[in-house]
This record gives sequence, structure tokens and C-alpha cells, in this order.
Amino acid sequence: MTAEGFLEGRRLQMARGVLLQCIMGGYPPARFYGSDDGDLALVPDPAQIHRLPWSQQPRALAICDADELTGESSRLSTRGQLKAVIARYAALGLAPVVATELEFFVFAPNPDPTQPFQPPLGLDGRREDGHSAFSISSNNGLRPFFNEVYECMAALGLPRDTFMHEMGVSQFEINLLHGDPLLLADQTLLFKHLLKEVALKHGLTVVCMAKPLAHTPGSSMHIHQSIVEIGSGRNVFSDKAGEPTATFRHFIGGQQAGLADFTALFAPNVNSYQRLCHPFASPNNACWSHDNRAAGLRIPASSPVARRVENRLPGADANPYLAIAASLAAGLYGIENKLEPSEPIQGEFVVPDNLSLPCTLHAALERLKRSQLAKELFGKEFIEGYIASKTMELTSFFDEITPWERRVLAAQA
Repeated sequence: MTAEGFLEGRRLQMARGVLLQCIMGGYPPARFYGSDDGDLALVPDPAQIHRLPWSQQPRALAICDADELTGESSRLSTRGQLKAVIARYAALGLAPVVATELEFFVFAPNPDPTQPFQPPLGLDGRREDGHSAFSISSNNGLRPFFNEVYECMAALGLPRDTFMHEMGVSQFEINLLHGDPLLLADQTLLFKHLLKEVALKHGLTVVCMAKPLAHTPGSSMHIHQSIVEIGSGRNVFSDKAGEPTATFRHFIGGQQAGLADFTALFAPNVNSYQRLCHPFASPNNACWSHDNRAAGLRIPASSPVARRVENRLPGADANPYLAIAASLAAGLYGIENKLEPSEPIQGEFVVPDNLSLPCTLHAALERLKRSQLAKELFGKEFIEGYIASKTMELTSFFDEITPWERRVLAAQA
């Protein structure tokens, strides 16, 4: 839209079905979004209108809510779903607080998708070989790129906590500062967009796939969650003596009750399960533990005022609005129904059957299809539409034969 049109308040409308567009560009049958495929109104959030600092031509980006023309939020909107979950907390006098940790890879351009990704050439003319995890000099070869990333983050008002080189080859992680869940979802979306745009300027490719490289850790989007009392700001996970509260236990119990049903919302792509089937630091279970990274739900070591629950299931490929909404909705379900969690696990452990999670997209979609909890929390329209779109993507994947199949199976008798 032109700046003049935007400033005049001209309404931008979009076909309802676009909210269910699959990643290849197609759409499920119209019955999933209304046979008329009528319009939605895109209503900009005044707090999320940003001049894009990396663009030479003056441009701005406005994050919008997708509302029905009658004024209510569209049930197909993931941002709207998150706002609805936050409102349910507010009705109880509570406000969730979250932070996201996003991992990503920086690669050289990859014009041929049949070839593996490669790390970029550094300023020293060499490619990283995988020995730079957590090194203070690991990103020196990418310093111009990261300098512009930092500058653009500041221009967009994206505060950052820590930035580090992760375990993978040319893999990095940013921790965004904790705050309001809607704000953090917006910031996560903006940061991913910023990364890709700045990378293109520097002749690089940023990849937020869950598992872009074989034999290498995948990329997560861990979600740290706590709840405070509206007004006092008190963390309701800790009592006055600094001990865990019943609300803390019930929140974990709700997470455990919802994680398997919601796996397809946290791990939305075929590639998501490549990350989860090699579970080092990417646990595909609903166990909980005090500071054990093998558990799907980890309680980081912290002071009572910062007591929180880390959901380690979502990948970097997850929709931040939907992943945060699903995680918080599960926790609230546990609070409202006073669900008790399992016993915490420590050290090496075997995952009980009732705490295991689906390990393929097909299994996750089948679990979501059977979930009355998902339909109760997100509405039948959203869940059925989401499944329809993701089923199209899964079918598209099965329409192709992978190099592994040709390499390994072609010679079999």
C-alpha cells in the first residue's frame, strides 16, 4: 500500500483463505475457510509499524490483525488466537510472561536445492568447519553481517539479551528479552524477517529450518514462560517463602496434557521431525525436570522471582504466535483444571509411553485430528483448517523421491 493510502486510513482487505495457504502456495478446499472465500480486514497494530532500516527505498512494515468484516478477530488468525489466550489469563487476573530463544544458520547462497548447504566464506577466505561453538571469535568472518543485524534490531526497537554461536556449523542463537507474549511473538517474527533481508544484502542465506544439515544439531525456538499477577507483578509460580506453588505444578501438568496433542503446532513441517528424531538437546517428550536439557519441559536454575517453565519442543520453523498460544493455552488448561504433573526426572531416563510425543508429521496431524482439547482451546474451524493445509504439504512431500531413496534402495533386489 502507498504511504498516502495508509495514512488516509484506507482499509486493506484480503481473502479469508489466505490464512490457510500452504507453504507451496496452494489452498485446501474452500469449505475450510468459507465457501464464499470472503474478505478479512487487515487492521494495523499502531505499536507495530516500522520503517525498514535495511531498505534503500523508504518502506515500512505494519503487523496487522486479521479481523472479520463484522469486527471480531478471525478464528483462522494465529495472532488472534494468541490474543484470545492472553485475554483468558487476564480474566483470572493473570498475565503470562514469555521469552523466546531462536536458533538459525547462516549459509552461503544455495541456488541448487539438491546440494547441501555450506557455511559462507569468512573474511579469512575459509569456511567454518564446526569447531567454533560458543567461541568469542566464531563470527568474526561474518562481522559486517552481524553489525548490520544489530543496527537494524536497534532501529526496530528489538532489545536483545544474548547472542552466541551455537553447536552447529555456522549456527547462531539469540535470546530476546522476556515480556508480553504478543510483543515477543511480534518481535520474533520481525527478527526472522530482518535476518533474511539483511543476509541477502550481504550475499548470505539465513535458514530457520528445524534441521538444515545432517549430523548437526537442529534449530529450536525454546519458549520460557512464567505468570504474574496483574497489578502486583508477583510471579505466581513462587510463594512468599520462595517455594514452588500449586499454580506452578498445575501449569506443568497442563503442558504435559497438551504437548502430544499440540506437537503439530510446535513442529509444523516434515523437516521438524528430523530435529526431534535425534533428541540431543531437542527432546521429543513431555517429561519435566529441574535443569535437564533432555526433558521437553525444563525448569532452568533461577531465583524464585524468575521461576519459569521452558518448553523445548518448538523448532525455529514454528509460527511464533501459534507456538506461544499453544504452550500458554496448555498451561492455563492445567491451572483451570488443577492438573498434577508427573514426578520430575533427572539424569538419564527412559520416557514413559504416556509422555512420548508423535515422531512424524503424519502421526502429529493424526493426534491433532483426534484432539478434543485442541478443538476446545482453538476452535474446530482453526484446527480442521490447519490440518487440511498441513496435509497438503505432507502429500506434496510424499510426491517426491529423495536422494537417499535413490542412493540406497535402487540397487536392492
